[in-house]
Amino acid sequence: MRQTMQSFRLEPVLFNTFNGIFLIFLAVVTLYPFLNTLAVSFNEGNDTIRGGIYLWPRHWTLQNYRAVFISGTVFDAFWVSVARTVIGTVLSVFLTSMLAYTLSRNEYVFRRFITTVIVLTMYFNAGLIPFYFLIRDLHLLNNFLVYIVPGLISAFNLIVIRTYIRTLPEGLIESAKMDGAGDFYIFLRIVFPLCTPVLATISLFVAVGQWNSWLDTFFFASSDQRLSTLQFELMKLLSSTMNQNSNPGLVAGMDKESARNMVTPVSIRAAITMVAATPILFVYPFLQKHFVTGLQLGSVKE
Repeated sequence: MRQTMQSFRLEPVLFNTFNGIFLIFLAVVTLYPFLNTLAVSFNEGNDTIRGGIYLWPRHWTLQNYRAVFISGTVFDAFWVSVARTVIGTVLSVFLTSMLAYTLSRNEYVFRRFITTVIVLTMYFNAGLIPFYFLIRDLHLLNNFLVYIVPGLISAFNLIVIRTYIRTLPEGLIESAKMDGAGDFYIFLRIVFPLCTPVLATISLFVAVGQWNSWLDTFFFASSDQRLSTLQFELMKLLSSTMNQNSNPGLVAGMDKESARNMVTPVSIRAAITMVAATPILFVYPFLQKHFVTGLQLGSVKE
């Protein structure tokens, strides 16, 4: 009996110890790439080529960040990225949730047909060239709306929000209808506030996608510098740095001071990564508490 009691007391200790060691290991594995990139971004580019940079820069420098911000176009592109992220996220989440509410209503007779058509777009598309012609015919080339209109409705986000809405008590909606409330009023005053967890999750998905996107700028707005986004400018900077360092004899012909101030593709890539990721890192903590809840509730169907 005493031996059984001791084994019962020992099991939680062993489990907690193993669980703590595993979580610490997981945290280290997760954080190391970020900390290593941060260290490389503050290290001299020419010294970075030698390798051996782990968690701390060997030769501190701000030259990599100077190379990123030396062009005035980066600041203008930053505000374009902020504008497309904020406007695109707000409109996409609102319109997608509105459509999801409509398709969640059993009295809407076309809900199955429309849902099927939307889901098919997740598996089939016409390709880049027909899409380019569509954008051109809609007069969205070199237009800020090319960042907003194509992503207004997402099939995956629609399914997640619709599934979440179906978990809400039906009695709330029926009571509001008995009091004379219309569908738009019910959506804005009842359904939309109750969907905060899943909407916060979807907002994070959409915002990260908008912030990181640069291919749409390359294909549809590259000829207008006013519409250039931060990611597109950083991509051009990285490409130009790689071209400058493609000549092996270039570094050999430099004096010592010039070689120290030279940026390399590895160092400039690290600085670009930190510049691009920092805004999302500041936004994520405010949505983290809703993130897991929104995913769990939005993925379970009654």
